[in-house]
Amino acid sequence: MPELPEVETVRRGLSPVMEGAQIVRADIRREGLRWPFPDRMADRLTGARVQRLGRRSKYLLADLDTGETLITHLGMSGRLLISGHPLGKFHHDHPAPEKHDHVVLDMGNGARVTFNDPRRFGAMDLCETSGLEGHKLIRVLGPEPLGNAFDERYLVDALKHRNSPIKTALLDQGIIAGLGNIYVCEVLFRAGIHPARKASRLSSARISRLVPVIRDVLGEAIESGGSSLNDYRQADGELGYFQHNFRVYGREGQPCVTQGCAGKIRRITQSGRSTFYCAQCQR
Repeated sequence: MPELPEVETVRRGLSPVMEGAQIVRADIRREGLRWPFPDRMADRLTGARVQRLGRRSKYLLADLDTGETLITHLGMSGRLLISGHPLGKFHHDHPAPEKHDHVVLDMGNGARVTFNDPRRFGAMDLCETSGLEGHKLIRVLGPEPLGNAFDERYLVDALKHRNSPIKTALLDQGIIAGLGNIYVCEVLFRAGIHPARKASRLSSARISRLVPVIRDVLGEAIESGGSSLNDYRQADGELGYFQHNFRVYGREGQPCVTQGCAGKIRRITQSGRSTFYCAQCQR
């Protein structure tokens, strides 16, 4: 599933062709994906102008001049792809429709934005922009890890009574919004923290050190265009490249990259997900 860096990369790719542009035609080709689409979705989108394209956790947020916000989640295999934009690298014809092209937005500037989702675990919804923070998908989210509300004091307080493993705690979207399995593995390796250690047993100093590490890992991943595993692509169809920088994720049995460490990367299962770590570097 795309995590914060992948969704932010998609947002940055879509922004030049969607912000300020009008949706002249919305073609909704099924009744829903993970959940049913909202009532009259095509009518509510057609003619609307995108004022701002934002992101909250793993959700893309398109604020419309109609007073509504289009919320999009890519799910396991969803892709938002651009075709036909008249400027720069997006100058190419619209491709023929594919089987899993479920929502197609034709923009007034000539761009087409297509939501393709083979597994259909993605989602779209519309809500009043003024009530966005109260939407059922948004209201449960913790602070953005790259925002001002996420700092050392906040994280220490959020984790001090958590008896779950630190890996599980960091995946809780109510504590930190947008972190997923890949980047939590990478963060804990860089911080030297064993993924099975209880969050409440970590010292305030060790928890505090997680904050800059989380920001560094996410920042590097965004600059690399995210991590392309399985179905993920950027909005222009290109792959992300951060997977080439993985230090532990997906490297079971391979040597640890830490200079002087003779350990090998191990894999365990936590809450149904694979965790990769070095037992010698992470305590």
